[in-house]
Amino acid sequence: MADDIEVGKLRAMLDAAIDRRRFLTGALAAAGGVAATPLLPFAPARAQDRLRIVITPGQAFQPMPIAVPQFNGDPGLGAQVAQMLAQDLRASGYFQVLDPASYLDRVLGANAQPNFANWAGIKAQAVVAGTVQSQGGQIVAQIRTWDVFGQSQLAGQQFATTPDNLRRLAHISADSVYTALTGFKGFFDTRVVYVDETGPKTQRVKRLAIMDWDGANVRYLTRGSELVLTPRFSPTSQQIAYMAYGEGEPKVFILNVSSGARQLLGDFPAMTFAPRFSPDGSRLLFSLQKEGNANLYAMDLGSRQIRALTDGASIDTSPSFSPDGSQIVFESDRGGVQQLYVMGAGGGGANRISFGAGRYATPVWSPDPDNPYIAFTKQDGDGFRIGVMKPDGTGERILAEGGHNEGPTWAPNGRYVMFFKDGGGPAGGPQLWYADVTGHVLQQVRTPSFGSDPAWSPLLR
Repeated sequence: MADDIEVGKLRAMLDAAIDRRRFLTGALAAAGGVAATPLLPFAPARAQDRLRIVITPGQAFQPMPIAVPQFNGDPGLGAQVAQMLAQDLRASGYFQVLDPASYLDRVLGANAQPNFANWAGIKAQAVVAGTVQSQGGQIVAQIRTWDVFGQSQLAGQQFATTPDNLRRLAHISADSVYTALTGFKGFFDTRVVYVDETGPKTQRVKRLAIMDWDGANVRYLTRGSELVLTPRFSPTSQQIAYMAYGEGEPKVFILNVSSGARQLLGDFPAMTFAPRFSPDGSRLLFSLQKEGNANLYAMDLGSRQIRALTDGASIDTSPSFSPDGSQIVFESDRGGVQQLYVMGAGGGGANRISFGAGRYATPVWSPDPDNPYIAFTKQDGDGFRIGVMKPDGTGERILAEGGHNEGPTWAPNGRYVMFFKDGGGPAGGPQLWYADVTGHVLQQVRTPSFGSDPAWSPLLR
């Protein structure tokens, strides 16, 4: 399957940027976060000037060479924002940030057009300019993205925030550049909740931890006194559903990220596990074990009424909603071996969608309705692999293999999948990795200790 990214569809890119600005201005400003406003272009963009990245699975792909020179304004703030923005773009796998030692213009502010000949001379196809400074107790950043060969501005935005939000400001700035150059929504202003693992392999202490998507700002949400598994964000990122196993049967809890308060999902007589929020946050799917079988249930979080979605002598688990909430994908051994099935959100007949060799598990539906894929774990022989397929079961593609790969979760733009990988060995343990849907990008996320069961948040509000 060819996956083309046209960098130069200016109308689509500007529309995407406008949508992002509206979101940021409305939601983040209200939350005391980072507010955004557009910058007027220096020159009108010309639709015939097109940068183009073509990513084709199985073929060689060269990241786009871009330049991120030092931003002007406050030298210290400009250096920090430029460095974090460049690191985000580099980590996406789609861009090669050129060595600053090759730049003829070492500093480039937002209030002047670049010398395009100088940037073309070092083969930069795009250049990011910025001005960052303190104004009235806030940090204000102006960020412009330029098409070097088209000699036109692709996007320009101004962001303002308090000094303690500088890192988010850099991530949001990187999102605006990523959108301008790819046409896709960004994913840098996000968090990941995961299970932090420490101690000997036979006595692991497992805590819930939350961090920026790139592994920075790790904060622990539980103390490690009980086993925790499968954390899942609510659509607002303010709540996390997870399974905890202390004394008695494992139970599903819902944790408030800000206050730390948690509540039991319900007083069920048997084990509950594998929770997942609906796209609108009004319902929670989970599995309930009875007499050796496990079936799927949905709870209305307002009334706490539950409804059985499956009722059979099999193990049905790992449910995940489609982006519009109308369908559910889940794993089941009803056919004798773990496979993936899709049914309506109200239950009823289910269609099997996985037919390859081996077992399929932990399906997760992409949050992007325009990029309809389901990520999964596949056990075939001795290996656990991470793959994706379309909701009808076609287009299966393996993204990561070698060792034990498990537990995929989608970035909010539907372009990347994070998972955990365990290479084995007495001293080994799980580590977090991510891949893009084309299979060209595969990188590790550094965490302070071992990490498993990641769940990627939506874009922060």
